[in-house]
Amino acid sequence: MSIDESEVRRIAELARLGIDEADLGRYADELSRILDFVRQLDAADTDGVAPMAHPLDVHQRLRPDQVTESDRRDEFLSQAPEAGAGLYLVPRVIE
Repeated sequence: MSIDESEVRRIAELARLGIDEADLGRYADELSRILDFVRQLDAADTDGVAPMAHPLDVHQRLRPDQVTESDRRDEFLSQAPEAGAGLYLVPRVIE
């Protein structure tokens, strides 16, 4: 698939990117080559291939989900300049 400079301008506008006019040709060529490569990948026969998240059969080691600290919310709230209803009270910043 060939992308021309007008399409690169449109993509840049949609993405809110600033691109120099001198670079439009290079970007058009690179994007065209990327799309050609994706077309090649799309042509590969993947029937019978199971989807996978990682090419190696590895598992993430997880730690046990256990409470390691006590609830100290009231202690922390007592040190705040202002608190109420279990929340920190802060000055209003939006008027």
